[in-house]
Amino acid sequence: MFSTVLVANRGEIAYRVITTLKRLGITAVAIYSAADAAAKHVRAADRAVCVGPAAAAESYLNIDAVIAAAQQSGAEAIHPGYGFLSENVRFARACAEAGLVFVGPGEHALEVMGDKIRSKDHVAQAGVPLVEGIGEPGFTDEQLIAAAKTLTYPLLIKPSAGGGGKGMQVVEQAADLPESLAAARRVAAASFGDDTLFIEQLIRSPRHIEVQILADNHGNVVHLGERECSLQRRHQKIIEEAPSALLDEATRDRIGQAAVDTARSVNYRGAGTVEFLVSDEEPEKFHFMEMNTRLQVEHPVTEQVTGVDLVEQQLRIAAGEPLELRQQDIALTGHAVEARIYAEDPEAGFMPSTGEIIGLAEPRGAGVRVDSALVHGLQVGTEYDPMLAKVITTGADRAQALSRLQHALADTVVHGVTTNTQYLLQLTADPDVRAGRLDTTMIERKLPDLQSPGPQQHHAAAAAIFASHLGPAEVPPAERTGPRGWQRDGWRLTAPHARTVEVLWQRPGAAEELFDVVVGGDIQLHRGEHPGSYLLRTAETTARVHLSAGPRTREGAQVWITADGFTGMVTVLDQEAQTHRQLRLIEAESVDAVPEVTSPMPGTVVSLAVSSGDQVPAGARLVTVEAMKMEHPLTAPLPGTVRLHVRAGETVRLGQVLATVEADPSSQEQGLET
Repeated sequence: MFSTVLVANRGEIAYRVITTLKRLGITAVAIYSAADAAAKHVRAADRAVCVGPAAAAESYLNIDAVIAAAQQSGAEAIHPGYGFLSENVRFARACAEAGLVFVGPGEHALEVMGDKIRSKDHVAQAGVPLVEGIGEPGFTDEQLIAAAKTLTYPLLIKPSAGGGGKGMQVVEQAADLPESLAAARRVAAASFGDDTLFIEQLIRSPRHIEVQILADNHGNVVHLGERECSLQRRHQKIIEEAPSALLDEATRDRIGQAAVDTARSVNYRGAGTVEFLVSDEEPEKFHFMEMNTRLQVEHPVTEQVTGVDLVEQQLRIAAGEPLELRQQDIALTGHAVEARIYAEDPEAGFMPSTGEIIGLAEPRGAGVRVDSALVHGLQVGTEYDPMLAKVITTGADRAQALSRLQHALADTVVHGVTTNTQYLLQLTADPDVRAGRLDTTMIERKLPDLQSPGPQQHHAAAAAIFASHLGPAEVPPAERTGPRGWQRDGWRLTAPHARTVEVLWQRPGAAEELFDVVVGGDIQLHRGEHPGSYLLRTAETTARVHLSAGPRTREGAQVWITADGFTGMVTVLDQEAQTHRQLRLIEAESVDAVPEVTSPMPGTVVSLAVSSGDQVPAGARLVTVEAMKMEHPLTAPLPGTVRLHVRAGETVRLGQVLATVEADPSSQEQGLET
């Protein structure tokens, strides 16, 4: 076994690999970019080496820098995690040339299975059924468009070198194909360093089933059962489970054997996953999609039901040890479910969310596992994938595992950035999900009816009391004014006096909601057992709440709150803040506004669809902003003349005005007549 291993990744997967390394007594070396100097995986490692600036292309994707870090630290092997360089054959080759062991498959398997076009051709020769599609290495957009004339729409564009749903585009009609291909190539190049694409016919209601395999250098290959990954949004998995509720034992054996045969066909070594599309109506039929030649994000659910540490097996295989596992010894016990927590705002169209983690509580208890990159003070930016953590629960059966997941998600508190946690809670309670009626398009159909609850009166009360009792040390230095015994909100050292304050909350795209709260009355807030936890008592209710203090500015005191299924940031307005707000509203009413198109998150302008002075209809694409390896097109709010305020390649901040649209006089007159 190795004595020192470098982990060429970041976030929760780097921390998870380091956990196994330390359990095995192996020295763990972390790498990090300038943006990750204080990250959780860096703190956990025995050593850490900076490999470059924040941009992934200059750090985590910089092969020379990663190899140099391994040599500098005395590592004998490199574990690539998933994403970044995990399926990069040039990286595997560079490891071999440097005398380092790549913890992954050999170059042949990477070349065949790492390229989705080549892998489909390979398994087709073995008689594995495939979905209809087209794709040749080096095909241009024009060649793909011409070849697509033989296919039936809708189509699905996929990056050949990619995974995780990045760059995938659904195309409903031929007219949309050129623009979708361009967008897919940009994301593929940014995420994987390879913009090769292929196209296949989109199957409307499939089940996504994948099989975990392990293979050593001595000819032994086993599978560890299947995972159900059908709960997806925009082709990105959200909730996964093992085993699948769809398959019977006979089909489980057949699909498992197909995965083993696929691995044997390329002399596979290490841990890998063979992915299939399975018909919901005919579950005995399955179609090969791809083979992921790495660890998967959802690998914990397999570990939970088999008791096998997949990272340990990867390390032992890479060190040349034969598998001790035999197929007849592998049994699936119980059921496991995983939910991915992302820094994104479901209420704002799942736009990425950025900020500093100022409050954190992760769930614990029987059958609960959390793989997380979260720590207090973590700065969540736009440079990397928005996944922050995974909550995994295990039960004797599927119902218990899902119930435990609901409780665990309810106990998950992340303050400072908006996450999809409440959205996950709604999904796990959905009757179709509970009954196992799943397919890869189900979430898209349910999205219009999913909406997180807003705050209630007692939430506003808790925030108001919490804000009024923040001590001087908790208020930013720039906001400390006057004697230390007084605060601007009226709280005094002697005793608080009853007063009314306003608490402001706004759902993205909706009107502001104001709550009037009497502080100093019958409402009580008691500190709980853990930092940030409180017990709120009013005449009507008693509730457990989590509270975190954001900055106190002239706009008011920002307070993050989690309680009763609600998580969000509210603003507590003292008298001065209320005055400023009223003045802003009066000023806004007196100004003729020109419709502005603003950036919904920090990011980079990757394309401009129009030029200043162009006449555009309502809904026309104007600017595309990329953040966290996802593209977000922004459109015209009304017909008129567009004025651009940014250039392609420019970095923009949240709320920055990217374009304005001046309404055409004719459309204004028509609107008045109507």
